[in-house]
Amino acid sequence: MSTAARLDLAFKNAPVLPLGPDSKYVLFSDCHRGTGTSNDNFLKNQNLYFAALKHYYDRQFTYIELGDGDELWENRSVEQIKSIHDNTFWLLSLYYRQKRLWMLYGNHDLVKRNPRYSKQHFSSYMCSTNKTEPLFPGVTFYQGLILKDSLGTRDVYLTHGHQADDLNSVLWKLSRFLVRYIWKPLEHIGFLDPTSAAKNNTKKRKTERLLTDWAVDNGILIISGHTHRPMIGTKESPYFNTGSCVHPRCITCIEITNRCMTLVKWTLRTRDDMTLYVGREELAGPVCIDEY
Repeated sequence: MSTAARLDLAFKNAPVLPLGPDSKYVLFSDCHRGTGTSNDNFLKNQNLYFAALKHYYDRQFTYIELGDGDELWENRSVEQIKSIHDNTFWLLSLYYRQKRLWMLYGNHDLVKRNPRYSKQHFSSYMCSTNKTEPLFPGVTFYQGLILKDSLGTRDVYLTHGHQADDLNSVLWKLSRFLVRYIWKPLEHIGFLDPTSAAKNNTKKRKTERLLTDWAVDNGILIISGHTHRPMIGTKESPYFNTGSCVHPRCITCIEITNRCMTLVKWTLRTRDDMTLYVGREELAGPVCIDEY
């Protein structure tokens, strides 16, 4: 199956959400929440992420996660992930209760597409007081999501982006085996995982080109993750990327307000009195749908 066919399939029965002047969405991807070990690349940024989530929650944004939220290639147990990052899941559960949370799956958490798996592992979680609390009861993890432009200019298609990467879509079980049993221990001594588009510039460029070509052919805007390279699209290249939550110094996301998209970075900063704080910085945009 070609990349175009896989992307067509991802959006065939995708949920459709309204996108109008009053819509407020924040898009994150590739959090790769782990089990708190040295392989947990999310751990160093968990406080940045929590601060950003609280900011958007208080401002009535709808949270959309574009896949690879949990690192389920390196780790077998999602229960350990929920236990280590219980404060994060607590805040996400508040979004869910208010119907302001949508979850997509990527290649590293593709098992979430199984309804039995999602029901078993994401209906509840153990909070810090050792009580079982509701998490996302009845949740469905989707492959794609469509933001329908209320003014009819351009719709925005959301997906993880692994569909443009054969090794991480068609051969995902092989890639998972290699990551879990070979590249995970080798990374400790400096080897890079060749199966990862995020760590392979050639694969990055190819994935971005294939996603761009599909967006142009279909006359839509596409926002994905997967490559971990944040970017805002142009008129010639209507491809956007949220970046990731595993950069050594920051996390990135895309805000959508008033039908415009802004690439945002959250990082730790220092005031003149040497106190630390979490700061928000606009990296690019806003660019509006009408510009396309």
